[in-house]
Amino acid sequence: MAEARYPEQSAFDCAVRSACPRCGKGHLFKGFLTVAPRCDVCDLDYTFADPADGPAFFVMMTTAVPAVAFGVWLELAFSPALWVHLSVTLPVVLITCTLPLRFFKGWLVASQYINRAEEGRLVRPTTPAPVKPPDDV
Repeated sequence: MAEARYPEQSAFDCAVRSACPRCGKGHLFKGFLTVAPRCDVCDLDYTFADPADGPAFFVMMTTAVPAVAFGVWLELAFSPALWVHLSVTLPVVLITCTLPLRFFKGWLVASQYINRAEEGRLVRPTTPAPVKPPDDV
């Protein structure tokens, strides 16, 4: 039986659409952030996917820092009451830190598949290299 050929996918496109990195049509997630066990179209097994803390790191570097900077600016510029921070700053921080997580997780999973990423391994020689005798001068 011949193996099916799938068009090459872009990790960015797969992340935007939350689509399977192999076929580009199936769902990558079964919840908001839970990676599905397998693609519902091409049956790709997603057990290879391990984005670990990568999505959280990217969110912290791209959106959390500016969101917290907004809260600090608001405090320093206007010294508002606590209820203003709770009603303005808290939603800004929560929204800007939660919504991008799905994109970054999808992007990292798709990148792992497209680039065939796997755990690093040390390559050790099976036989020791020959030792060159010292030159007598």
